[in-house]
Amino acid sequence: MAYCLVKTKGKTMLNTKLIIFFILLMLANLKISAQFMDKQGQLINRVTINPEKPFESQVGVQYFPSLLFNKDLNDTYSFNWEFTLNMYSTLLLADESTDLDAKIKPYRGWVSFSGNQLDLRLGLHKINFGSASLLRPLMWFDKIDPRDPLQMTDGVHAILGRYYFLNNANIWFWFLYGNDDTKGWEIFPSDMEKPEIGGRIQLPFLTGEIAGTYHYREGVFDGTFADTLSNRTGFSENRYAIDGKFDLEIGLWFEAALIHQNLDFTKQQFQRLINVGADYTFGIGNGLNVIAEYFTYQQAESVFGNGDGIEFGAMSLSYPLNIINNLQAIVYYDFTNNDFYRFVNFSWTYDNWIIYIMGFWNPDNFQIYQNVGDANIFGGYGAQLMLVFNN
Repeated sequence: MAYCLVKTKGKTMLNTKLIIFFILLMLANLKISAQFMDKQGQLINRVTINPEKPFESQVGVQYFPSLLFNKDLNDTYSFNWEFTLNMYSTLLLADESTDLDAKIKPYRGWVSFSGNQLDLRLGLHKINFGSASLLRPLMWFDKIDPRDPLQMTDGVHAILGRYYFLNNANIWFWFLYGNDDTKGWEIFPSDMEKPEIGGRIQLPFLTGEIAGTYHYREGVFDGTFADTLSNRTGFSENRYAIDGKFDLEIGLWFEAALIHQNLDFTKQQFQRLINVGADYTFGIGNGLNVIAEYFTYQQAESVFGNGDGIEFGAMSLSYPLNIINNLQAIVYYDFTNNDFYRFVNFSWTYDNWIIYIMGFWNPDNFQIYQNVGDANIFGGYGAQLMLVFNN
């Protein structure tokens, strides 16, 4: 579900080669012994069936081999790196046609220098923040699908710095470069030859925390859409957000984001995304966890003007049947189109194996997660079997 197929272009591949070279150089200089090295792997097999007309089925094999290194430099600071490949092959069967896709690409490739209050990371890695989990206004740099039990997402090429104060406040700063694919809710990709910059400050507040976030990028129009925009090939974008989470008798949070793009082909240059949510674990049996969220997205001509958009409600129920089995159900309701999205997941864990049996029943016209992986095959109703082996 969070299964993204991304084509790597020259600049991004060059950045990855530089990261690999840097890792090898550090390995040589540090004279690493085997005790600091760790190898991991995750093998995933998926079978998805969608009997809606036209009949579709998808078979996929995916493997993530990882090499990790950790070295304590002293009592305060450490040096770490990770390199993980995404090796996959998928076969899509639709009526009498077949489509085979296979690729090997970097999934993670980063080095970090960290201490008790400082963390600096360089390379291909994941950047995410915020408290919402089902419909996230702050899904700016990842494409995590809440229905995906593995929570997989492609990373971004970036420098990320975080400093943690003793009172639990923290400051983030990031610098992105060489990313040529859409991220998060983006419709148009960034200009990979121009940097993206941003930051976040998070402060303790009442019984929880509150944060403000900013990001700037320059985007480009690609494909046939660019031909309809006369001589305009790009745009600039500013994102602003505020979010908070509070622990009362129940967990409460909110996220609000404002995006401004200087697009000359529309007057609706502002996008507003708002989420409010809550979660609570009821003392029923082994504990029933409930998450509820309300989400709205609007496009408008001004910051506070009337806009056009969509509204969703979402609820997640999760119940551990025992120490190896878990049952989860997620329901979305589209208030704008009066449609339900339904998803159920039964998991079984034994040693290194995890088995997921999932079912879905959605509208044919998929309105959510259109930017995430294979959303089209989850229109209508169907099922997916996933076998995961961790070594």
